[in-house]
Amino acid sequence: MLSNTKTLIIPISSLFFAIAFLAIGYGMILTFVGVYLKDSGTSDFLIGLINSAFFLGAILSSIFSQKIISAVGHIRSFATFASCMVMAFLLHAIFFNEALWAVLRLISGFSFYGLLIILESWLNEKSDESQRGKILAIYTIIFYLSTALGQQFLNIEEDYKYAIFIIGSILVLISVVFISMTKIKEPILKPFEKVSFPKLYAIVPLALTGSFIGGFFVGGFFTMIPVYLIDKFASYEVVSLFMTITLIGGLIAQWPIGMLSDKYGRRKLIAFSGFFTSFVAILFVFLPQSSIVFYILGFSLGVSIFCLYALSLARANDVIDDNKDIVEISRALLFSYGLGSFVAPIVIGIGLEFYGEFIFVIFAILGIFLGFYSLSRKRVADDDMSVFVNVPVASGAILPEFDPRQDEEWVKEHQ
Repeated sequence: MLSNTKTLIIPISSLFFAIAFLAIGYGMILTFVGVYLKDSGTSDFLIGLINSAFFLGAILSSIFSQKIISAVGHIRSFATFASCMVMAFLLHAIFFNEALWAVLRLISGFSFYGLLIILESWLNEKSDESQRGKILAIYTIIFYLSTALGQQFLNIEEDYKYAIFIIGSILVLISVVFISMTKIKEPILKPFEKVSFPKLYAIVPLALTGSFIGGFFVGGFFTMIPVYLIDKFASYEVVSLFMTITLIGGLIAQWPIGMLSDKYGRRKLIAFSGFFTSFVAILFVFLPQSSIVFYILGFSLGVSIFCLYALSLARANDVIDDNKDIVEISRALLFSYGLGSFVAPIVIGIGLEFYGEFIFVIFAILGIFLGFYSLSRKRVADDDMSVFVNVPVASGAILPEFDPRQDEEWVKEHQ
């Protein structure tokens, strides 16, 4: 077993190293931008707009970056996107202007998700039907742990805070070294087909709704909860520990939530995640405002919000007929997830201008809505259920093709 795992991992180890360094830089900058802007006196509304630009870039990347990759190849595209990302990071450190930062966040989001498309398509190319589940699990673990590790860079001494953008740039450049030296054959990207959202909603309403709300929770978590925490505790250490603990909670929960959903169905687990998120959000408002309490609640929040997208994907696989293209529908769910992440900072930023605890109020409202909506949907028969698959906290548009549930033999083995 150990020998098989080594044989599986070693040929694509350069991809995993690239993912790790990229995720560390992604995690630290995504969190840091909000708290830096808050410390600089920027309004919550403007912080929300600037942060939302990152996810707008992600949405645009899912539409347009594939054309760039197909035109010039994976390695050149990786170098191009990484260079754009590094330039954006460094310009953050040189110039402080809200409008410019919004543009830089858009460039960063476009570039980052373009890099994910490249890495995921390579992983997909190098894995056969029997290996995809293992590779995706390794990918998920690396991404969660690396993103969590990135949060610890927020503890740099106050006089050197600007260096975070430089460190983030270095980490992205390290990922370029691993990719530039790789001998892995470049895959051919297939054109992305467009999916009608009205038709999609009629087919998988719960999956689409769960993806959107899951994206809202995760987008709000990365961009606006750090802003709330720095305002509440005035401590970068509290922010970094809270974010790390919450991400670890999300990682640990992936496997038990998956097993429970395979046993009891996605509908009940999506409802549980919604209600549990609402319950935790209410506790944030009413329990004592101490860092220890927030760490415990953060871990609990991670248990629920980071599983929603994976549960929604599993629900879509449960209800879709064999004659429908699950890859394109899954890609549309990913787009919905990104749309929720884009909307979250804007809505939360507006709300925080009027009420300091708004972020948890909106989390509670959406959680309750999702819980009841999920329970109102039709139950899927046990024989028609697919298998739950863990996915990274951030995913590119290639992930649906990489999903092992597209392979009938893999599904039969795991049912």
